[in-house]
This record gives sequence, C-alpha cells and structure tokens, in this order.
Amino acid sequence: MMTYLIPSLRLWFATMLVCVALYTALIYGLAQGLAPWRANGSIIEVDGRAVGSELIAQDFTSPGYFWSRPSAADYNGMGAAGSNLSPTSEVLHARAAETVARYGATPANPIPADLVAASGGGLDPHISLAGALYQAERIAKARGLPVEQVRLLAREHAFAPGAALAPEPIVNVLQLNLALDRLSR
Repeated sequence: MMTYLIPSLRLWFATMLVCVALYTALIYGLAQGLAPWRANGSIIEVDGRAVGSELIAQDFTSPGYFWSRPSAADYNGMGAAGSNLSPTSEVLHARAAETVARYGATPANPIPADLVAASGGGLDPHISLAGALYQAERIAKARGLPVEQVRLLAREHAFAPGAALAPEPIVNVLQLNLALDRLSR
C-alpha cells in the first residue's frame, strides 16, 4: 500500500501546484497587467465611496433616474441568470405587462424592447439609447430639467459597443445617472 501512497501524494501535490496555484497566479497577473480596471470589478467611486460597478446593473426606481433593464436575477451579482421562462409563459407575460404599465407605454408610444425584456444574465448594465431617450420626459419632469437637456446627456454618454459589428448605441445606466446627479448639483 505504501508503494502507491507516496507517488500518489506527489502527483496530487504537483497537480495542485500547477493547476491551482500557478495557473491562478498566471491568470491574476495577466489580468492585473492587461486590464486592471476590469479585473478589479470596475468599481465606480463618488467622493471616495463605492457606488457600484460599471459591469453590473442596479435597480433604480426613483422617477428622477434612468431605469435599468429588468433583471431575472433581482440585480444580484452572485446569482446572474436568465429566467428560463418560455415566450408562452404566463409569468413572463404578466411581468412584461407590469413593466409596460410602469413606463406608461401605449400603442401610440411603444416602449423599446430592452426596457421590457431582461438580458441573458439579468445584470446587463446598459440600455439602448432609444431606451434612455424614452425615459427622458419622466426624468426631466422629476428633476425640473428641460427634456432636451436630459436627451442631450443621454446622447453624450451613448457609444456603439462593437463599432460596425454592433452599431446600435447603448448607454451605461449607472454612469448616466451619476452624470444626472452632477448636472443637478
């Protein structure tokens, strides 16, 4: 029995050293060297206080803020997941109807799809520029700002994530809301 135990322990130790310690150190070092902002969570701070991550959606409910996409994960970064509900699900239809009503959408004023449907992981921090512009009147009214000023702010924060491959402009909701707060100071 001892003839197998010592070589097995050596193999186990070597495997742990290579697959756990060295691989982890290599990936950590590469991440810190190539993209430290992303590797450290892209934490956004205001006055030295962390207010969120550029990478994870938050649930904004105040009428004076841009609202994020719905989240099947309840905006919990530890439980990222889609709902796995089928398009024929009554629960999904009820959730969508509630969201449409919350925005006050009508056939004459249709809501952009990304404001009604959760993303695959449920934590997408972006909405389409069309989704941001759709919310501009509510935000302007709540903050006492001209609606064109809110729309201009949304356009200034919009970017095309994939250039020619994904030209639909999007905005990061947290960054846009922080810009709104700076505007109102």
